[in-house]
Amino acid sequence: MKINTLKLEKKLKLKFNDQKLLTKSLIHKSYDSVYNNEKLEFLGDRVLGLVISKKLLEIYPDEKEGILDKKFASLVNKKKCLEIAEFLELEKYILVFNPKNKKIKIQDKVKADCLEALIGALYLDKGLVLTEKTILYLWKDHINASAVTQIDAKTKLQELSLKLFKLLPIYKLISNTGPRHKPLFKVAVKLDNTKFFKAKGSSKKEAEQNAAALCIESIIKK
Repeated sequence: MKINTLKLEKKLKLKFNDQKLLTKSLIHKSYDSVYNNEKLEFLGDRVLGLVISKKLLEIYPDEKEGILDKKFASLVNKKKCLEIAEFLELEKYILVFNPKNKKIKIQDKVKADCLEALIGALYLDKGLVLTEKTILYLWKDHINASAVTQIDAKTKLQELSLKLFKLLPIYKLISNTGPRHKPLFKVAVKLDNTKFFKAKGSSKKEAEQNAAALCIESIIKK
């Protein structure tokens, strides 16, 4: 299989030595259950974490560890990876299960995961120095904006639950439906004195975040 990645490499401002490695980073497991980007995603996630945490320590040498944690989480989460993936227009290159060869919408989670796989492939092809340079180029504006860190809904709900009841929120996976390339998760969450709040998402984490946001909204209204 061959994917025309010239425009992608142009956006990355580099040329891969091993084109097969680049191609593999763009293959979702729904397209090929054996030859796919899962392990590259695993590697890329760790490389991204290393580069971003190192940069944060350089920028904020005197910041508390808890604040650095939140800044880090806001820069490496799936939402941020999706933003970078969309900047690179990865949906044009990703191979997913598509037996009828029709134009389909690539799931957000697939795009975000593919971005991490691309980082993993870049690390294997170019080494850490050039990979670090590329990540910092792609994340530059987001790192500059990290001075203000918003707490995600799950974290906010956890803090609220511990403060009010000294107990953690209870999450429950209700269903996992849809095709492999476009899964749909339904999750419910409750606190000690609330009903279950249900929400959907393209990943379990996204569904949990959406359910947590609903729960918080209900508490604030009371």
